[in-house]
Parts: sequence; C-alpha cells; structure tokens
Amino acid sequence: MSVLKDLEPKLLWRHFEALSKIPRASGNETAAAAYCVSFAQRLGLKHHVDATGNVVIYKPASRGREKSETIVLQSHLDMVCEKNTDKAFDFNHDAIELIKEDDWLTANGTTLGADNGIGVAAILAIFEDESLVHGPLEGVFTVDEERGLNGAKTLSPDHIHGRTLINLDSEDLGIFSIGCAGGRDTNMILSVERVKPRHDLFLKIHLSGLRGGHSGIDIHKGRGNAVKILNRLLYQLYAQTPFELAGMDGGDKHNAIPREAFAHLTIPAVELNKVKKWLSEKIAEMRREFSPVEPDIKLAVEESRTLPPLVMTVKSAKTLFSLLFALPHGTLAMSRTMPNMVETSNNVAAIHSEEQSIHILCSSRSSNMQALAATTDKLLAIAELAGAEAVQPNGYPGWMPNVDSRVLKVALDTYQQTTGQPAKYEAIHAGLECGLIGEKFPGMDMISIGPTLQHPHSPDERVHIGSVNVFYLHVLKMLASYA
Repeated sequence: MSVLKDLEPKLLWRHFEALSKIPRASGNETAAAAYCVSFAQRLGLKHHVDATGNVVIYKPASRGREKSETIVLQSHLDMVCEKNTDKAFDFNHDAIELIKEDDWLTANGTTLGADNGIGVAAILAIFEDESLVHGPLEGVFTVDEERGLNGAKTLSPDHIHGRTLINLDSEDLGIFSIGCAGGRDTNMILSVERVKPRHDLFLKIHLSGLRGGHSGIDIHKGRGNAVKILNRLLYQLYAQTPFELAGMDGGDKHNAIPREAFAHLTIPAVELNKVKKWLSEKIAEMRREFSPVEPDIKLAVEESRTLPPLVMTVKSAKTLFSLLFALPHGTLAMSRTMPNMVETSNNVAAIHSEEQSIHILCSSRSSNMQALAATTDKLLAIAELAGAEAVQPNGYPGWMPNVDSRVLKVALDTYQQTTGQPAKYEAIHAGLECGLIGEKFPGMDMISIGPTLQHPHSPDERVHIGSVNVFYLHVLKMLASYA
C-alpha cells in the first residue's frame, strides 16, 4: 500500500509518487519530461519541448477569466542524486523508496527528490483540476537545474508569454524568496607524477558520517567538509609518519557539501599501530571540534598487503595537500545590507584522482557580483601558485530583490488569508532560476515559494507533509487573486 494514500492534496501526491518512480538525475530528465508531455496530451493541453528538454504546458483560463493576466508557474524536473555508502541504489533505474515518519516524508537511504518534485507535482495537479479559478496559465518545467541552472539558460520568450512568475522551489513555508545569489564554478586540474611504491602496506582511509547538505542554504551552519577534513588529517599525518599517497576522492555535486571522502596510501607495516592510534586520537579531536553539529564523524581504516601499482611522488602529494589546505570553504562574508544573510561563500565540492592528474571542483556564490569575481579570482591565484590548471565556466546571475513587487504583495496578502498568519520574505544564498529568468525576460515580476523542506541534496532530505497542503492552498489562492 502506498505511504501517500489519503494524503492531501491527493492530485499533488499522486503525481509526486509517479515522479518518484522515474529516473530524473540532472542531465537525465528525458523520462520525466515525457511524463509531463504525456500528461498534457491526455488532457488535450498545448505544450512545447525545446531543444534542451525544457517543457512548457499551456492551460486556458477558467470560464469567464479569459482576460485575466497570464501567470507562469515554474519548477525544475531534475533532482540531486545522493545516497548513503551502504545503500545499494541505481538512480538511473530504481524508484525512490518513500518513507512516512509522522508528518514527514523522507526516502530510504537516498535523496527524496522533493527538491523540486513537489513543485512539479503541484503544477501538474493545478493543471489537472478543472474546479479551480484562474486566468491563463503557463507551466514551465526546466531541466538540469542542479548542475548550474542550465535548462533556464535556454528558455525562449517565444514560448513564455506571462510576465508574472511563481517559482515553486523554495524550502520554508511562509518565507518567500525575492532574491538570490549568483554563482560560478572553478574546475582545477593538478598534474601529478607517480612512481612505484616503496612501502609494504596499503591503507584505505574512509571519512564518513558528516551531514553534508546544500552548499548555499546550509553553508553557514558550520558543517564539516569531508574533503577538507580528510586533507587536514593527511597533511598533519605526513609530518608524523611520511607515507605515499595513491589517491584521494570525495564529494560529487557542485552544490552539495561533501559528506564523505577516501584516501589510498602506503606506509611501512611497522608503523601501522602508530598510524591507527594517531588517526583515532585525531578523529576524536575532530568530533569535539565540530560538536554538536557533526556528532557522527567516523574514520575507518582498512589494510591490505596488495599494493597499488603507482603512488604520487613526495612533491606531487605535498603540492596537493597544500592546495587543498589553501582553498577556502564556507562563509567568506556576510551581507552588509541584509541582516544574517550570507553574502559570499565557497564550497570545496569534490576531488577525483586519475592516473596523471587530480581534479578539484569548487563552487562559489555571492549576492555581490564584485565579491563573486574576487572570490573566483582568488581561486585562480591559488591554483596558479600550486601549478594547477583552472577553468571557470560561465556562471549564473543573481536576482535583485524588489520589495515593491506586486506578486510579493499578492503572496503576502493571500498567505495571511490562507493561514491567518503573516509571512516573511528574504533573499537567499542559493542559486534560483529566477536570476536567469529575470535576465532573459526583462520586467518579469517573480517570487519563489514552497513547503518546508529540510536537508536537501543529502540522504536526510525530508518534506513536511502538512506544509505541502498549506503551500498548495496558498498557490491556489494566489491564482484566484490574479483572476
């Protein structure tokens, strides 16, 4: 029996459950887009699919509301695919295993995909319900949002005609987003030299148990970065017991704080007990340092007499340690104009070892474009000092807040009517497609709203079930207000 049976609103949860069975990793949204197209065809609604894979569905106004303003409802089809190490799961084929815990919905060992599956399901439910009062609607379903807002970059004014947009990708019920940070990635490639190992014992070190999270909205919470912590341990260990590094890997997505990392190294077998004792003491210190934010940090050490064929030279290993140590991670500056808002940050997002090179990914964000440029320039300078190549693809723009926006006033008034409670609004330290849409569609009046969602981009992701119903009723009230 479905865990979503009897939940309200029924249409929304029915579509969300269907989406949970469809693979929709960033760059692999074809099946999810096909679901939306099939939905439109079944209801006889006009639709358009662009060359990137974005889907736009058009719903006529309800009877008597044909002259009302066209409203755009927008969400992204893709999800961040993260799982616990011990979870056997293939995001390209397996259905998300939904778990209901009291008034929360989560997944079994993986990300849930409520970011942004709830928004997608809400639009589909609205378009399916013939009892609602609304003007002309355009439902915009973008692809590849999580890897850099790539779908939104190709949206065309030829297919989107409304000039009021409600983005359904925020994560706090009753707290509306009216601005967001811009961002840019930095890809570093450090060439390394390798030689045959001299030591006689191979160690695999696995750092895990960290909370991870979204590299925008969680960056200020003091959570540990597995890549940075493991590198710090290796840097300090080398001063105690020189070892040979075969490789280091950790993290994955640019917008997720790394939760675990691995290092492969060789040591003299006679040093094993000393090394394990030192690591045990240091990880205990780390727990104290990051308490209470990261109470579950774990370090596992596996040993083997089977050696890797090659290890890095001392020079290459030391250069890597120094480069990773120098890269900034976390909050770099707070906003000077909006209290308690992060202005600028950097996430050391991932490291991947290859035979002749090490690849490092950083993701920088800022609501101040000059500060963003300075941060990415700093990363270029650090890479240059280490002798690494650095490439910075085009980033994405921020979204400047407009407190005099009509859609903000409508959202505030209708939320009060829906709940009897006042709502708040803020600019967030995360990338939203509204930034790109505002740049491509001058004059677009925009707001971002959503239900209460916690721990996105991690296997701890969960959505508050009751908040979904309130969020949905609020959207309906907004549409009726415009009609």
